[in-house]
Amino acid sequence: MSTELGMPKVGPVQQAAPRPMRLILNWGRRYSLWVFNFGLACCAIEFIAASMARHDFIRLGVIPFAPGPRQADLMVVSGTVTDKMAPAVRRLYDQMPEPKYVISFGACSNSGGPYWDSYCVTKGVDQLIPVDVYVPGCPPRPEALLDGIVKLQAKIKDEKLTSGNLRRKRASVLTRDKVSAP
Repeated sequence: MSTELGMPKVGPVQQAAPRPMRLILNWGRRYSLWVFNFGLACCAIEFIAASMARHDFIRLGVIPFAPGPRQADLMVVSGTVTDKMAPAVRRLYDQMPEPKYVISFGACSNSGGPYWDSYCVTKGVDQLIPVDVYVPGCPPRPEALLDGIVKLQAKIKDEKLTSGNLRRKRASVLTRDKVSAP
């Protein structure tokens, strides 16, 4: 069963928008990120802590707990991704609308963490989907997630969305899939 939905189209306004208009569009996108948390282990607890009153990532324009992947702009993968869980991560990523962003949160999602040499652990979520920001730590502190969000927002600020850029970002993972297939 394939989850391929075809390449989404970027609106003509974004493609032809002059620089001042792109600044406004990027400003709106970076300060209204709906988050879909794919929490798999102890890092998910730190993600929840970052959304609570003490750290409050809502003040950065991040809206936690999107109803589902189809309403989310940002996917935070936190915890160990096993080979059995990998198709679900990919399927949920494919369901997100463009433009979409991914934060890999913690050593386990970055590289497999302390379980990197296990036969059933994916050696980093970037083997499955393109990652925009890596947040190190085991588990990372909530402040590290806030820093990762600020870095992602800086990246979005300078972004120019075109269908070609979206295709290249997606192709980087698809070609990796073809190379690693037996």
